[in-house]
Amino acid sequence: MSPSIVLSHVSFSWPDDTPVFTDLSLSVGPGRTGLVAPNGAGKSTLLRLIAGDLTPTGGTVTVDGSIGYLPQTLTLLDDRTVAELLGVAETIRALDALARGETHEEVFAAIGDDWDAGERARAQLDRLGLGHLDLDRSLRTLSGGEVVTLGLARELLRHSDVLLLDEPTNNLDRAARHRLYDAVDSISGCLLMVSHDRVLLDRVDRIAELRGDEITLYGGSFSAYQAAVDDAERSARGAVRQAEQQVQREKRQRQQARERADRRAGTARRSLPDAGLPKIVAGAMKRRAQETAGRTDDVHARRLDDARARLDEAERALRDDDSLVLDLPDTTVPDGRTLVRVDDVRLDRGMLAGVTLTIRGPERIALTGPNGSGKTTLLRTLLGEIAPDRGTVERFGGRIAYLSQRLDLLDEERSVADNLAAAAPDLSLTRRRHLLAQFLFRGDAVDLPVGALSGGERLRATLACVLFAEPAPQLLLLDEPTNNLDLVSVAQLEAALAAYRGAFVVVSHDDAFLSGIGVDRTLRIEDGELR
Repeated sequence: MSPSIVLSHVSFSWPDDTPVFTDLSLSVGPGRTGLVAPNGAGKSTLLRLIAGDLTPTGGTVTVDGSIGYLPQTLTLLDDRTVAELLGVAETIRALDALARGETHEEVFAAIGDDWDAGERARAQLDRLGLGHLDLDRSLRTLSGGEVVTLGLARELLRHSDVLLLDEPTNNLDRAARHRLYDAVDSISGCLLMVSHDRVLLDRVDRIAELRGDEITLYGGSFSAYQAAVDDAERSARGAVRQAEQQVQREKRQRQQARERADRRAGTARRSLPDAGLPKIVAGAMKRRAQETAGRTDDVHARRLDDARARLDEAERALRDDDSLVLDLPDTTVPDGRTLVRVDDVRLDRGMLAGVTLTIRGPERIALTGPNGSGKTTLLRTLLGEIAPDRGTVERFGGRIAYLSQRLDLLDEERSVADNLAAAAPDLSLTRRRHLLAQFLFRGDAVDLPVGALSGGERLRATLACVLFAEPAPQLLLLDEPTNNLDLVSVAQLEAALAAYRGAFVVVSHDDAFLSGIGVDRTLRIEDGELR
């Protein structure tokens, strides 16, 4: 039987009875499926249910075939070796024992049919760009990206029928991402992966979209899914406009019918005394007229209710993915104005030498390079947090703002509104509330403490405080800003940067994001040099 995943009316709640989803159903077979949804929708929880790490509170999860699972986070504080994570350590120890002449039954039992375990492990590491790692190396000495790639190597070595991947490109540099893309292309069987990486999602066979308690399958890549969603949204907005117009028409027709009935009733009241009709006949005519007017009004009321119901249905088809529409005139930097000049800088901490760079307004610069090449160190040197070991860094006025990977610029204990007040004290309360509304903080949301915000909300709050701080920044330094953001939040960040009028330098391995923000120039750190 073909490998498959079937969820039938699955519900799940946390021990405190907080529901994650209810009556969720999904069926996927062989091929590559990308699972997309906003942060907090339950994507990782869903993978854990399929993997068997969690038990549903209702419904059934059926997996046909062996399961491999790569979670979003693999611990770095781990005393295991590379071979142990790959699952080949015991076999390699037995092979080494056999080579020393040990022929105990336990040795052959440990080897089984896996005589080439070491060679297969080394080949898989080479394929994923980890050929430099020794099998006995401790995981503690590896970067986050290396550990994630090792986890993928482990699952590929197992040849599982059903493979679950949770954000596999997080923390990977560009070269590692592309090696992972190639590995994903070669996977047979049933692959279900959670990702916000649009390049990776463009290599799948179908997209599964989780919204609320429903999963909808779209055939084709992420680009095909996005086109289908956009078409559906345009149709939904058209349906809403038509339904709104119908409601207004029904309101007008009901009012006009009431006015006509009132005019007829008034005419009848004035005419009856002159008609010479008996009082009982006149009373009957009056009652029939009132009953006719009442029935007419009931008909129009039902038609209006039907129109309102169609409007409600049309509005439910609309998505609630809010977009940012910003105007940031205070951030304008004149063309050609020099903001920062770096001359023959050496940074021993980042193993960089001979760095020479001039940043002028309003340039949009991408800074790329392998993990560990010194990109963050260079950003912090531009900011002034790190002094160069040689050479000079000149800053020519204008505030420089830095958004770290951790988004830790704001006071966790204070509210979004209080953080903006601290950053822009001269703005009125009304103006601050208006600005926060542009960043989708409306009503009571402005009073939420920063520590309680999701990743996307924290990004929006940080951007609001950075972009509207006094004075406004003329140079933004952004370090991996899309890490751990959902696709809606990435689109909101792209919108904010599109509205920004100053210069920025952004570190990112996300090719689709860099394309979306209109980069003018790309700098790459390689072998200790800036190119």
